[in-house]
Amino acid sequence: MLSVLRESRYRNLFTAQVVALLGTGLLTVALGLLAYDIAGADAGAVLGTALTIKMVAYVGVAPVIAALVNRLPRKAVLIGADVIRLAVAISLPFLTDIWQIYLLVFILQSASATFTPAFQSLIPVVLPNERDYTKALSLSRLAYDLEALVSPLLAAALLSVIEFNLLFVGTAVGFALSAVLVLVTPFPSRTPVTTTGSVWHRTTLGARIFARTPSLRFLMAMNFVVGAGTALVLVNTVVYARDVFQFDNSSLGFALACYGAGSLLVAINVPRLVERIGDRRLMLTGATVSSLALIGAVGMTAWATSAAGGGAWWLLLPLWLFIGAGNSMISTPSARLLARASDDNTRNYIYTAQFSLSHACFLITYPLAGWIGAASLTVAAAVLAVIAIVAGLIASRGWRSPTNTPKSIEQEKMAS
Repeated sequence: MLSVLRESRYRNLFTAQVVALLGTGLLTVALGLLAYDIAGADAGAVLGTALTIKMVAYVGVAPVIAALVNRLPRKAVLIGADVIRLAVAISLPFLTDIWQIYLLVFILQSASATFTPAFQSLIPVVLPNERDYTKALSLSRLAYDLEALVSPLLAAALLSVIEFNLLFVGTAVGFALSAVLVLVTPFPSRTPVTTTGSVWHRTTLGARIFARTPSLRFLMAMNFVVGAGTALVLVNTVVYARDVFQFDNSSLGFALACYGAGSLLVAINVPRLVERIGDRRLMLTGATVSSLALIGAVGMTAWATSAAGGGAWWLLLPLWLFIGAGNSMISTPSARLLARASDDNTRNYIYTAQFSLSHACFLITYPLAGWIGAASLTVAAAVLAVIAIVAGLIASRGWRSPTNTPKSIEQEKMAS
């Protein structure tokens, strides 16, 4: 898997991704502390609103920006997004009102919604060999999972010697290094992009390609499977750990680490797995694993909330591991479908559509997990399990081609 780092252009881009992720991780911790500093006991409501603004930017802003910047040089788009994120990070420590947090979070996440799809769409151009691209996808997944573990630890270590406001400096440094690495990386020559139609036509182009391409409709259903499992883990783990089992804060980290470990274990092995069984079968296996784990979570939750449910904690941990593994079986190879269904004229639109549509699933599953979970964790787990099962069944019937041959890929492109 590490062999793709021999390609200097990809190595620079991967390093840029890692340092930007670390900066974003520090920002998450610092923003929570800033919200508490300004809003006190209302910090949770502030952060909830800020996360909603983030999702709105991802879902609504990303396609519009993609339509506006598609003809611009990719390097200029990426560096511009990093510079905007850097400027926002430097400004955050000086905020004094909640509305200022909301405004800058919207700007920051709009810049991230510009950077991420453009960055992701560049990787298959730098690594045109599909086997190398699959290795790069696994490395990218590893980077995301490791960031979730490393950034909080790094923030905790820094907070022992500095004030929390200085964490924003670390965030700015991450974005600055990302911009520099993108600047010094020679990009492949790009075929001139043909731009036709209105801004609205280009804004909706990615979604329309999704709607008429069987493999992308399959991916859209799979996004709901990932959204269901992720929502249960990220929204309700703290409730299980602190309220249901009445453990301390370390139990929350341990449970989330189990989820991350499952994802890491699969990501490392994805290049071998897709060679053996193909994308479709691997992703459907992931949907099955996640759905079964969610069904198990329903039983675990019912047991945990009963009078004799103390031992259910030791069932929660492997269930979270399996949810992480199942989600990684779906998420890691999913970009291979995007790469095959796109060309130079449509690539950025398709990657942006996946970025927006996948986050739109979270806009549905996160509130369901939170609102229903506030009344009954068992019902919340059951609703999310039903969503995953139905989405998996729809996906299995929506795209039946199990082959990954160039001929079948070209036939699908012509059909769409």
